[in-house]
Amino acid sequence: MHKFKIIEDRELTRIQQVAESIRRDIEKGLLQRNEQLPSINEFSSEYKVARDTIEKAYGLLKKQGYINSFAGKGYFVVGKKDKKLKVLLVFNKLSTYKKMVYDSFIETLGKHANVDLQIHHYDPHLLKEIIENALGKYHYYVIMPHFYLTAKTEEYLKIFEMIPEQELVILDKQIKGLKKNCIEVYQDFQNDIYSALADAKDLLLKYDRIAVVLKKEGHHPREIIKGVRQFCLEFNKELEVLSSAETIALNKGTVYIETTESDLALLIKKARQSKMIPGKSIGIISFNETVLKELLDVTVITTDFEAMGRTAAKCILDNNCRKIRNPFYMIRRKTL
Repeated sequence: MHKFKIIEDRELTRIQQVAESIRRDIEKGLLQRNEQLPSINEFSSEYKVARDTIEKAYGLLKKQGYINSFAGKGYFVVGKKDKKLKVLLVFNKLSTYKKMVYDSFIETLGKHANVDLQIHHYDPHLLKEIIENALGKYHYYVIMPHFYLTAKTEEYLKIFEMIPEQELVILDKQIKGLKKNCIEVYQDFQNDIYSALADAKDLLLKYDRIAVVLKKEGHHPREIIKGVRQFCLEFNKELEVLSSAETIALNKGTVYIETTESDLALLIKKARQSKMIPGKSIGIISFNETVLKELLDVTVITTDFEAMGRTAAKCILDNNCRKIRNPFYMIRRKTL
């Protein structure tokens, strides 16, 4: 039997809360045409809501054309109206990569949905405020769960627990401890970077050391370091973790993996000043593909941001609750 999630919204009456919960499940296709709804007594008993409230909620839905009743048989779904889905998309920040996700997400949803975009700026408190104000107003909540490194797991887990699992979509990063069967389109940062490096071991054999440039104040997942360490241990390479490219003295035989475009610019500048040729005396690998990196012929390891947005949108349109690891790969260029 279909399980309902009664909306808790103080701006709505209890009758409206029940009716809205059923209406949204019809519009999302979770309740199909001609599917029978629980009787008034069954609904009242199961969800501890007064019979009179259920009867009036059913009456409201019948008046709106979502359901119909037949004497002696009960209430049945008429079908969803030609109405767009409402989707809230919450990013951690705005960037070139996020725009790729956004554009492919919007393009794939097409005319079937209206999408609102908000930014939580890595701050769980801001995300909590956004979700509290949005609950009950959208069919889907699509969230990138990147937070400050100091953010407490139990703090942001409570935020995701507020959202019904059939309405939650997690993008880019899985959340440890989240016990919800929701849509997830994610990067597996540790295994992704290990696999990308292992696939390029033929190019990396000429180097003795790998240096990861990862800013202490940055928000990149620390699983990146675990993936590089795993590769170094397996293929007998030294590992160094640096907090900034500013203080780096370039060493021959080292591959530098950077995570920001500012550090990439510094590495290229220092290589030119020291007359070290990327791809020969040193190696440079940059995180995430851009047109500029393509023009500069810089080797990158990147997830497919367009695929991420497209896949999430398809899951929403198909009502398909899946956990999908997003494609991740290395683009080989002259800096390696």
